[in-house]
Amino acid sequence: MDPGVYDIYSPVVPDVEWLRSHLEKSRQYLQSEPIWVNPDCGLKTRRWSEVLPAIRNMVEAAVAVRKELESAQ
Repeated sequence: MDPGVYDIYSPVVPDVEWLRSHLEKSRQYLQSEPIWVNPDCGLKTRRWSEVLPAIRNMVEAAVAVRKELESAQ
């Protein structure tokens, strides 16, 4: 399952904590499935100056959530 956690139609670059909270919410509903982090659609509506920091934040949030999951096991 891959919930879209970055609204590509918004000019707002989501920060790491915001993305982490959305990933945690997704885990409540998708506990038994692997979760792949994705933007909610294609990125053609955004500039690189918006896309690159947002994708970096998505990766950082995913890494943080995975570390939390690993330490909880």
